[in-house]
Amino acid sequence: MLRPAPKPLAEFGLVDQRGAPFQRKELVGRWSFLFFGYTHCPDVCPATLSVLGQVQKRLAGEGGSTAIQTIFVSVDPQRDSPETLAEYMAFFDQGFIGLTGSTEEIDNLTRQLGAGYMRGEETSPGNYVVNHTSAIFLIDPQARLVAAFSQPHNPATIVELFHKIRAYLS
Repeated sequence: MLRPAPKPLAEFGLVDQRGAPFQRKELVGRWSFLFFGYTHCPDVCPATLSVLGQVQKRLAGEGGSTAIQTIFVSVDPQRDSPETLAEYMAFFDQGFIGLTGSTEEIDNLTRQLGAGYMRGEETSPGNYVVNHTSAIFLIDPQARLVAAFSQPHNPATIVELFHKIRAYLS
């Protein structure tokens, strides 16, 4: 959950669903909920993004959503192009940011956050699963990892803990 000390993130370079560069500096000045997954994920990813959509709505209802962003980082760059991510993000929230990039840059970010993933064997051409961390990571406005929320994900609990973490670090 809450890290004993915030962990500053190093530089990374990914691309968002519009094809624009997304780097560490895009995390500065806003709280970020970050989740790793892939668009072909049958269960964990859509469920978690649905929860994050509910978190976003609750925070928006409190008037504080402008300083918060939700980011989905694909761990399947072979299938998840920016265009694919744009379509996928639209199912959950128009404001969500979908990111992809080279395997090296994705690995750079996953290692910094302690998020793991592993591509499974193909069951048919282009058909495989990717096992991945199901945690939601919380990044503060100084681009530091401050917490991780493990499953089960409950929107009310995440919002409550977010408020406590934000107050604690302020």
